[in-house]
Amino acid sequence: MQRLIPILLLLLIIWPAAPTDAQDALVGPLIAVDTAEQDRILLYDLSNMSSRELRFGPRWHRVWGFSADGCRVLLTLSDGRALGRLYSARIDGTDLRELVQFYELPANRWGIWDAHWSPDGSRIAFTMIRDEPQPTGQIEREYHVGWVEAGGGAPQFYSVSGDEHEPAWSPDGQWLAYIAYEERVAGADMQSTAVPTPEGGPELPLLREADLWVTSADGSIKYRLTNFPVGSVRAPRWSPDGFLIGFTYSPSPSNDQFWMIANQEGSIPTQLSGQWSLILDTTWLPDSSAMISAVRDFQGTRENRLWRIPLVGLADTDAVPFLVNDALNFTDYPRFSPDGRWLAFRSAYRLALVSTADLTGQVLDAGTYGNTPPVWSPPGFAGEAACAG
Repeated sequence: MQRLIPILLLLLIIWPAAPTDAQDALVGPLIAVDTAEQDRILLYDLSNMSSRELRFGPRWHRVWGFSADGCRVLLTLSDGRALGRLYSARIDGTDLRELVQFYELPANRWGIWDAHWSPDGSRIAFTMIRDEPQPTGQIEREYHVGWVEAGGGAPQFYSVSGDEHEPAWSPDGQWLAYIAYEERVAGADMQSTAVPTPEGGPELPLLREADLWVTSADGSIKYRLTNFPVGSVRAPRWSPDGFLIGFTYSPSPSNDQFWMIANQEGSIPTQLSGQWSLILDTTWLPDSSAMISAVRDFQGTRENRLWRIPLVGLADTDAVPFLVNDALNFTDYPRFSPDGRWLAFRSAYRLALVSTADLTGQVLDAGTYGNTPPVWSPPGFAGEAACAG
């Protein structure tokens, strides 16, 4: 009998209980994901290893986060590859509300992506996509970082240059980091910029590259945080204490490096790696002492694994594996729970969960695949029973 107990516990972890018709109240903490088919959102309740499905019709589903109290999910819905619309819904799947009202363009010429609720719950930041008509008669796609209040409304914008992406709130919600692309004339190699030709001369090909920007939540302060002469920045990740922003810098395509910078205008970025690798995604340890990243082709390891990236030295030699478990391989999208007790991530497209106390864990649902980050319920979630009706 004693030998059966670990097996039974393992089955509970791998095969979540199916949701009942009555939908027992969720207790939490919760992990929200969407599926490879994009046909539903799954909420996993770690209190009893059960799950709940949310379906909102025959549209593509993408979950982005929770409200500050955890009682609502933030999602986009789209008709196939069409531009998506932003919604929130109660975690029981009721009260679906569209959040962005915009009438300056036809409905098929704008959409919302990469949406994030601020930690205090007061506003939602996102990337708004617009297909704008040009004087030439062509349609040009523009991307602006915007926001609406929690209850929805007309969008307001932090950025105006037309090619901004990846908004990320600071832990206290006072700042928003994002990346903005600019174009430069390519030189003889990737590390140089050509002198523009005189007016009337032949047009030279342009490179599109991004730097990191920060704005205050009210939009009154905005500054450029990085200014690399060549190369591109992506994936800003705030440290939990709010002092630093980790990011991926690529001096040339498919050449990723770890960097970080303090959130203060005029700060000098710090390089944390130099050798070629493919950085899939990065997060911070809950105590802000290091970053955890899913990296491929790193320190002689071809497969993408989880590595601990130190803040001092060079990760090329000083990083160490964070998790050594052949059953949890091909990792991506690491995300710590708000209390730091758990790490969720994708393992070969399956949702996996690891205890940070002893780094033991299993695949949560071996039969459901996906390729998007897991999303944790916020620290303010007190269980579904505490949600207002």
